[in-house]
Amino acid sequence: MSDPTKHILLMDGPDRKGLIYHVTGVLYRHNLNIIHNAEYVSPAGHFFMRTEFEGLFDSDALLSELHSAMPDPSHDTENIVDVPDDMTDRHNITFRLNPKRRKKIVVMVTKEHHCLGELLIRYAFDELDADILAVVSNYNLLQPLVSKFGIPFHHVSHEGLSREEHEAAILRTLSIYEPEYLVLAKYMRVLTPAFVNHFPNRIINIHHSFLPAFVGANPYRQAYERGVKIIGATAHFVNNDLDEGPIIAQSVQEVDHRHTATDMATKGKDVEKIVLSQALKLVFSDRVFISGNRAIVL
Repeated sequence: MSDPTKHILLMDGPDRKGLIYHVTGVLYRHNLNIIHNAEYVSPAGHFFMRTEFEGLFDSDALLSELHSAMPDPSHDTENIVDVPDDMTDRHNITFRLNPKRRKKIVVMVTKEHHCLGELLIRYAFDELDADILAVVSNYNLLQPLVSKFGIPFHHVSHEGLSREEHEAAILRTLSIYEPEYLVLAKYMRVLTPAFVNHFPNRIINIHHSFLPAFVGANPYRQAYERGVKIIGATAHFVNNDLDEGPIIAQSVQEVDHRHTATDMATKGKDVEKIVLSQALKLVFSDRVFISGNRAIVL
């Protein structure tokens, strides 16, 4: 259950003197209690802040005062990194006000069970910070597993369909649920740009290698043939470049010459399911900002 008094304020924009002071001052004047605050300034001078707070308030009034309270950047140019010629760009500050609540997600899978099983167990024990509305797969192999958790399973076969036709069928299924996020828990089909554009920065994938190394198919075979000493997994947002979206979380396991490609794949699956769960926890708790092709985690 969500708590209607708890919210998360996400702020990002050009850095300038006094941003934290002004934001926290507005929250104080609205009689709101700050529970947690984290901020980061990039080398290029871009400011990110996540503020978790509690209390009752009028969201429109709060956002209006936050915008009006921002300091005039023209008064502080000596403290701004890489000052642009057009000072109006310095007013480009974004605020997002999110209630602290569970997210609504749909999980997409193909044949492998390990990541899906991890998510289902975490969901069953209320450790996911999300509600799994449904599982969608282009095979029906995992339906018995999903049925044990009482979650709807949709088999949307790709057989005999073009990629565009198959994705249209998936979108019709997803329209039933209107998820906030799609989680690709070893969904082994490349999504078209048209599909990705329906969920900008809202599709999360687990890749079975430590990106950017060994992209594409058979990464553990590639790793074995290269004689690597670590293997890993990468959770990232999906964009229109294969396996190149902003990286949310990564981890590795040590291996050596005694490990076969099969051994590496077995160890890799353990890493994959943990990294995916970690990434989802970060995203669902509104800790991730996307800046270009980077994920800033606060």
